Amino acid sequence: MRGGSLLTNPGRGALAWYAGAAALALVAGTGGAGLVSEVADASSHREAPLIAGDPEVDNTDVYAFVSPDKQDTVTLIANWLPFQEPNGGPNFYFFKPGAQYDINIDNDGDARADVTYRWVFANDDKRDGTTFLYNNGVVNNLNDPTLLFKQTYTLSEIKGGHSRVLVHDGIVAPSNVGPTSMPNYGRLRQQAVTSVEGGGQTYAGQAEDPFFLDLRVFDLIYGANLSERGQDTLAGYNVQTVALQVPKSALALNDDDTRNPVIGVWSATSQPGMQVKDPKAGGDQVQVSRLGNPLVNELVPAANQKDGFNASTPADDSKNQKLIDRVLNPELPKVIQQIYNIPAPATPRNDLAEIFLTGIAKNAPTLDGSTPPIQADLNSQILNADVDAKAFVPAEELRLNMSVPVTANPNRLGVLGGDLQGFPNGRRLTDDVVDIELQAFEGAAQTGQLVPALAAGDKVNTNNVPFVNTFPYLALPSNVAVNQIDADGMPSGGVPSGAGGTASTGVVWMRVAGGIAAAACFGAGLLVSRRRHRLTVSRPASS
Repeated sequence: MRGGSLLTNPGRGALAWYAGAAALALVAGTGGAGLVSEVADASSHREAPLIAGDPEVDNTDVYAFVSPDKQDTVTLIANWLPFQEPNGGPNFYFFKPGAQYDINIDNDGDARADVTYRWVFANDDKRDGTTFLYNNGVVNNLNDPTLLFKQTYTLSEIKGGHSRVLVHDGIVAPSNVGPTSMPNYGRLRQQAVTSVEGGGQTYAGQAEDPFFLDLRVFDLIYGANLSERGQDTLAGYNVQTVALQVPKSALALNDDDTRNPVIGVWSATSQPGMQVKDPKAGGDQVQVSRLGNPLVNELVPAANQKDGFNASTPADDSKNQKLIDRVLNPELPKVIQQIYNIPAPATPRNDLAEIFLTGIAKNAPTLDGSTPPIQADLNSQILNADVDAKAFVPAEELRLNMSVPVTANPNRLGVLGGDLQGFPNGRRLTDDVVDIELQAFEGAAQTGQLVPALAAGDKVNTNNVPFVNTFPYLALPSNVAVNQIDADGMPSGGVPSGAGGTASTGVVWMRVAGGIAAAACFGAGLLVSRRRHRLTVSRPASS
């Protein structure tokens, strides 16, 4: 592990309990994310009225984690354009040309971007009015003339007021048309992985949507009787993704990840605004989407606040009283009480607001001057040795402590399951953020115990296809139709494989077995979490 960890070894029982409280609290914070700004976003598939009509710039999820196979680096992933049905030709899917796709890093806690990585895309269309085809033959390589439409990109780093180009004319991996057109999509992806100037690598292109959950939560919370669970609503759909792997020092305050290991991460999308005098002429770039922690814009703001939430920045969050009010007095627990008669936790919910906006730290500043409810040092920028505490601004960001060691056997419940490297300390692809956040809203951070009636969560514990072990870690995009017809001529959900598009009963049984194993881990984590110990942590030494 590079750099010094903020965490001491408090003992397994203490670690597990605090993990539970911290995860739930911060998750609550994540769930209560957005609480602070009329503009933020996360795990956002069609989360706001305006962005639902502009899917190419609709950011769905952000991930940030220490790379498991290159532990001196951090991998950042952001996804756009949700619900891509694999057979959506002949135009298929692409990034919007001229829009700015950003991943932002706040390493000093002032709620402003200290480092921005920006991808800007352009079309390379060879069809010239002669054909409607995306490809007119087999595509074995990105530069094959049979690939008639592709995109290129420029990747820039903006740091300290200066911009430098890291990648010129990078090639985007195309949509996975199908096994006949693209018999080896894995080869195309590998060709699209590009080295980054100064160290690291990047990828832009299509991937299987890594977010797993049962979206029927919006049907009166799983059907009003928990009958609507266990279906991965996003199985088989693809997304457009950008991934970046860079040294930890490139992200840290003063380039020193030993003294300053905590960063805040969010993505944002901007596009030229329309000019009234000449609607065809592009105006200044206007931000239309923002995303940090998952499920913020879906679950916290009221409907008429969601578009504004997408247009703001973290620096606006602590000033947004309407959103703060909806965090301190959240709607979701009231809905659950009405449907399931589970009492909503008492308000105000300082456990959600304080932990979400500041990260977890014993001396994290809070909105009302009270003591932070979780007394541990985990992932607030206030823990960085070179941060000016007076300049710290509470804001909705996905916070990652880069010094926490990589977990050999990750727990899907992250901190809740005793795994401090998982969500809400950053977000890995395998972290089950829905189950964690649901418990957080129900007050598990205050009690140190899970709500038994909701302990099984949405019963979707893993992605429908496995992730890969090397960058960019995402599963290959599916090329199997999401909806298929069964033997009786009735619609049925397809089972995509992400690794070539072949359906397999083996995948189904893997999911069942994975669910059983995950449930066992969940139960074990619950038992251990009841041991109320405190996690001791230490501040990095100044030098």
